[in-house]
Amino acid sequence: MSLCSLGLAEAAADIREGRITSAELVGDCLARIEEIEPTVQAWTYLDPDHAMRQADAADLHRRNGNSLGPLHGVPVGVKDIFDTGDMPTEFGSHLWAGRTPRYDATAVARLRSAGAVIMGKTVTTEYAYFHPGKTRNPHDSARTPGGSSSGSAAAVAAHMVPGAIGSQTNGSVIRPAAFCGVVGFKPTHGLIPRSGSLMLSRTLDHVGIMARTVEDVALMAECMAGFDQEDPDTRPIARPPLAPVAVSEPPLPPQFAFVKTPAWKHADAVTQAAFAELVEILGEAVEETKMGASFDGVINLHKTVMESEMAHNFQRDYQQGRDKLSAGLRKLIERGRKYLAVDYQAAVARIAAFNAGLDSVFDEYDAILTPAAPGEAPRGLDATGNPIFCTIWTYLGTPAVTLPLLRSEAGLPLGVQLVGRRGGDARLLRTAHWLVKTLGKGGRRRGGKGAGTRRPAKRTSP
Repeated sequence: MSLCSLGLAEAAADIREGRITSAELVGDCLARIEEIEPTVQAWTYLDPDHAMRQADAADLHRRNGNSLGPLHGVPVGVKDIFDTGDMPTEFGSHLWAGRTPRYDATAVARLRSAGAVIMGKTVTTEYAYFHPGKTRNPHDSARTPGGSSSGSAAAVAAHMVPGAIGSQTNGSVIRPAAFCGVVGFKPTHGLIPRSGSLMLSRTLDHVGIMARTVEDVALMAECMAGFDQEDPDTRPIARPPLAPVAVSEPPLPPQFAFVKTPAWKHADAVTQAAFAELVEILGEAVEETKMGASFDGVINLHKTVMESEMAHNFQRDYQQGRDKLSAGLRKLIERGRKYLAVDYQAAVARIAAFNAGLDSVFDEYDAILTPAAPGEAPRGLDATGNPIFCTIWTYLGTPAVTLPLLRSEAGLPLGVQLVGRRGGDARLLRTAHWLVKTLGKGGRRRGGKGAGTRRPAKRTSP
């Protein structure tokens, strides 16, 4: 197996035990990038010499007998909305071309403190919104990789790096991870600080991770999690032990609530059939649960919050350079400027109430089971796909993870999304790890046969 195919935790262990060096790993990843980047186009900034200098420094640090961080010598990609003191950060926008920040974003600084090699900056859609960048799906270059964390998902899927960070304000981690066939994790809102990253919406912005295994995303998230006085939505509490809990055995076999959500009408036929088969396979471990009628309005509440806050945060760019913004972003800002303050405040205030309404579900089930996207990655590169299966969970700030467990008839990835209780990140990751072990890593093709015969009953949440 090529070194570039190693998972993040596996590569870190190999470097720590001296089986490989950081220079060997980074060199192999760079060779893979040189081979496939002309097709995938995942990177907006990459300096191979700088990456190798970081790797050589990591190896020297180890040879000198110094203590090693949990990601020592492992290369990771960083979405181009996170500040990096040694690389440009341009937000996918012509307005910010050549921007060179002086300091790292907190998430990046914590990755460096854990020993990671910052390989380069991955492509983002314009301002982490909908207008696509240059990246293509590694499984089919005629299809979108999703967005807005396009480059991060594609780089991991194409074995350019074992892990990368992205962001999600609607569906920008879970959707591209699902389209590209990797594990994507959006933690509880405020678990990972956003200081030094482009702010779209304080209420909705999350830092997320893409990698090849649940263990890998848990390890990266644990390295970045924790209080930061520059991010008012973080809390001074103990850092959760995400990585060891994620790979531990659950005390009891997990139970899943299959929730179609108000987005189900957008699911492609292949997705509906695949999830019917998945529910059949899981048998007594899953029951179908309907969301209460009050959840029907969540999509519009999310839109109110996101567009209002983006209009406020991008006001200067709109006033000074609207002709350089995409038409879609201009229209969003113009809509956002028209919301009434009372409607915006009401939309923010209802987040806590909706989370309380889900308590009865999470008291009975370990995770909600639902699609990550309407279907396989759509053809064409002029859009990034519909994020609607992520919208509710981003609005609620709950942790979510997508697993590449299913495949369409065309052999393309279909993501299985698990959602946990707000603050229950470790339990969610442990449940996800159990599901991967139980169903296998190969991905089930729609129409295959599976065990289990019980048809689930239907329950309704408040």
